[in-house]
Amino acid sequence: MNAFWLPAFTLWWREIIRFYRDRSRVIGSLAPPVLFWVMIGFGLGGSFQSPGASKVGYLRFLFSGTAVLIVLFTAIFSTISIIEDRREGFMQSVLVAPVSRGAIVLGKILGGSSVALLQGLIFVLLAPVAGIPIGVVQGVALVGVMFGIAFALTGLGFLIAWRMQSTQGFHGIMNLFLMPMWLLSGSLFPLSGAASWLKWIMVVNPLTYGVSAFQRVLLGDAYPAQVASLPLCLAVIILFGLAMFVLSWTAALRRKRTDAV
Repeated sequence: MNAFWLPAFTLWWREIIRFYRDRSRVIGSLAPPVLFWVMIGFGLGGSFQSPGASKVGYLRFLFSGTAVLIVLFTAIFSTISIIEDRREGFMQSVLVAPVSRGAIVLGKILGGSSVALLQGLIFVLLAPVAGIPIGVVQGVALVGVMFGIAFALTGLGFLIAWRMQSTQGFHGIMNLFLMPMWLLSGSLFPLSGAASWLKWIMVVNPLTYGVSAFQRVLLGDAYPAQVASLPLCLAVIILFGLAMFVLSWTAALRRKRTDAV
């Protein structure tokens, strides 16, 4: 048992230490979404009309989407360390060690998920600025939802980064996923106000269920569910996260021979 969990814990702790020592990374992944929330939220707040949510202003509506955006950026781009570790030779040292590939995948994904969760929690502390009170039970639920989203997105980033050879290529590929995935998740505009063909894309987008779950926990009954009930949204996020972990583990196993040489 220790042969699996000890390497996973070590890689997880290494990601935490790297994040703590890189202060510019904290500011770089947190400041742009906060500025986006302030400028867009206050700029469109007076003209925003959300069907079925007259009690929710746009600043409060966008708060959930901005929190998810921070988690998304941090989770995805934390997996750049996979490419950097391979270039520096660290990953090759880990791969030739008698360590389970599953432990490597779990450690890296948990590390990125924890960092993304920390970033998201820092932003959630601004909830009172948007007029959103957060109780203890509500806060615990938000932590669970954010971690589920972070784990799934970090798994997606791992799956892509594992096959990439350069950070430039990784950025290019991820930009094809990041903004469309977030824009069509109900973060910037509600599903009820979208065109019919966009609604279908939003329904099959797994991040939509994460945003909807976040909104339900944060805003309660003041904002109706966008795609499904809270339990179903949580189930989709959990399944998405497990799928990304299994696919990442499979990808790591497939490259076992080539990475060891």
